[in-house]
Amino acid sequence: MISLQFPTIQWQRQNQLDGRCANSFLIALMRGLAALEVAAAHLRAEMFPGLSELANPPLHYQMLALATSFAHQAVVIFFLISGWLVGGSLLNKLDQPGALHVYAIDRATRLWTVLMPALCLMLAIGGVIGAVQSGQADFSTANEYSAASFAGNLLGLQTIVVPTFAGNYALWSLANETWYYVQFPLLLIAFTGKNRLRQLSACTALLLMGAALPLPITLYFALWLLGTLFSRIRIDCTPPWRIAMLLAALAIAAGSRVFGQVDDLEADSFLQHLAYSLPLLALLAALYRPLDLASPLRHCLARSVHLLSECSFTLYVIHVPLIKLSRHLGMELFGRDRLAVTAPADYAVYAGMLLFVLLASYCSYLLFESNTFRIRRAVKAVLPPSSKRPSMTAA
Repeated sequence: MISLQFPTIQWQRQNQLDGRCANSFLIALMRGLAALEVAAAHLRAEMFPGLSELANPPLHYQMLALATSFAHQAVVIFFLISGWLVGGSLLNKLDQPGALHVYAIDRATRLWTVLMPALCLMLAIGGVIGAVQSGQADFSTANEYSAASFAGNLLGLQTIVVPTFAGNYALWSLANETWYYVQFPLLLIAFTGKNRLRQLSACTALLLMGAALPLPITLYFALWLLGTLFSRIRIDCTPPWRIAMLLAALAIAAGSRVFGQVDDLEADSFLQHLAYSLPLLALLAALYRPLDLASPLRHCLARSVHLLSECSFTLYVIHVPLIKLSRHLGMELFGRDRLAVTAPADYAVYAGMLLFVLLASYCSYLLFESNTFRIRRAVKAVLPPSSKRPSMTAA
């Protein structure tokens, strides 16, 4: 008999970041699949014509188009997970001396260990495909290959002051992430700092950022904060409740994609993204339970999910330039850089291109992103946090 016992909600002082919990597995699964969805969506959009361009698209292409049409929902998942992990981790360290110093190093090394080589790769690919003009260095904020654009993308200024570097339109969301990393500790200082001057300064900085940044960046910070909030919540419930949360999140996400008025992260689409974020975060909060990896199949699945999750950031950052390179090679070698929806063999080409993007991203991950913790330790050794630095609550 199915239990109808209502869930109980508990507040947690510490986020239980335990890799053996089911919610850690779900976070890894969502992060990996979200990056894969974005890459598959952009590859399909680059290689095949859009549905609006076709009078009678084949059913199999309609299915592919539908399956790869959740890129914006995938980005929202990135924001939720980032809030859960990054925000939750900082909250865990509030009382530790030098918490802000360590946080700044952690965030900078997380971004730049991947971004620096990725931007260099984009520049090299731009040279191969003929998009970069040789000559004097360009510092224009309008040129997507300029030095100003390179530096601006490292600092999260793309779509605000400079374009996304090398036409890598996927980098727009990293501007959001970068500013959320800055805004969150300021928000903590504004509420928990014991020094009134610091509190006032943090509030002023937040207000200035809110006025200067595009409205969607500021608005979707609320979803990032929701991820942080739910990292402190534990929901104890029976399996039917967890299934209901999952089905609600999937149904609302699908409904917002099919019936939503805006397929983007704009002010008009905020509520529809909020609607599926809530049951999804509730599901994560309801999965503080041990993950059973006793069987070899489950253990293999967990390792595969972990691997895809680990290289998801690299995949997200470099998949667009890899697609551009593939299109260039297709034109040079085969005389075409697009695929036909009526040619079955072209779907195999699409799958092969997606596999190439995944393998190349994994190789880049091994070279750079996998060394994030080594680089982080080296930076902390050069810039160690002082024991005299105040904790966040005393900031």
